[in-house]
Amino acid sequence: MTSIGGAEMVDWNLAVATATRLVRPGPEISREGAREVVAELRRHAKASEEHVRSFTRMIPEGTEPEDTPVLVVDRAGWIRANVAGFRELLRPLLGKMQDRRGGGPGGAVLGAVGGKVTGVEVGMLLSFLASRVLGQYETFAPATRGIPAAADGGGRLLLVAPNIVHVERELDVDPHDFRLWVALHEETHRTQFTGVPWLRDHLQGEIQSFLDETDIDPMTVLERLREAAQSLAGGRPEGEDGEDGGRSLVELVQTPAQREILGRLTAVMSLLEGHADYVMDGVGPEVVSSVGEIREKFQQRRARGASRLDQALRKVLGLDAKLRQYRDGERFVRAVVDEVGMDGFNRVWTSPNTLPTKAEIGKPADWIARVHRRTEP
Repeated sequence: MTSIGGAEMVDWNLAVATATRLVRPGPEISREGAREVVAELRRHAKASEEHVRSFTRMIPEGTEPEDTPVLVVDRAGWIRANVAGFRELLRPLLGKMQDRRGGGPGGAVLGAVGGKVTGVEVGMLLSFLASRVLGQYETFAPATRGIPAAADGGGRLLLVAPNIVHVERELDVDPHDFRLWVALHEETHRTQFTGVPWLRDHLQGEIQSFLDETDIDPMTVLERLREAAQSLAGGRPEGEDGEDGGRSLVELVQTPAQREILGRLTAVMSLLEGHADYVMDGVGPEVVSSVGEIREKFQQRRARGASRLDQALRKVLGLDAKLRQYRDGERFVRAVVDEVGMDGFNRVWTSPNTLPTKAEIGKPADWIARVHRRTEP
């Protein structure tokens, strides 16, 4: 998103059009069958509220958190919702770039072309992701035509029906159990943000700080991309160490300040994803009879990826880091709950200061020592 000039840094309408045109069609299903899937997912989303609240004890009895809508969408609906969210989240950064756009006579033309190119690139990325996401709690979700959100402009839960049907068939698991299992994971995310009032603002502040550190000079970005390409291709200048070898392209184009912020964001996202995995497996045995089979097959699917191309894209986009967040975060939550119980773990939601650091995600005992003031004997 480094184009300069023109009225739009990103042609968002073109991004939607590109993504919806390129996204793969969903699994074959009759109209009646599709209606049954949508109705069942809505029932499971509603039932999951009580299951998650009872297990996590994050929301005190007698209190009712802010209501956020639950939407069962197709792949095109997921694309439209996410473009709206991206547009809102990136508005400050794109505004800053707008202020610094080229003022020459060719600037408007160059900017218009750049906005369309970027719109196509965003659309291509979304078309890749739209067939893989099972569900999502959109933390920053402005209401748009046909896509409602919470009253204050933040929060909605999306369940992507065709992707859920595709995966349940691929794994050959009980579809009713699998749909409830997915709903439990996503409902946990909704409970995290509705039950912890400061969490959304904290996360938004970290993301905006990350974006504020973005280099908006095109030559600087091009230089970083060149260095990133050399690193990924194994063309690092002789004598440099290999610390960047395991980083994604996304990480390699960051400034040192951004990497520091990313460390904090990684810790928070590991906590949120790991907590959701822990909860859906904790609730599962009581309400999902085949949870053991589902978890085993789903973990295998996560680990292997769909193809070599899929694995390459996951690496470049940093999606491998997402998989590590599930694993490391779940281990952190399990270790803390085993040591201090669910109420002791819930002290993590007290304030930003009680969130685990990236290092503490890997060493839960250090978080317990800091937050619970415990020392090893």
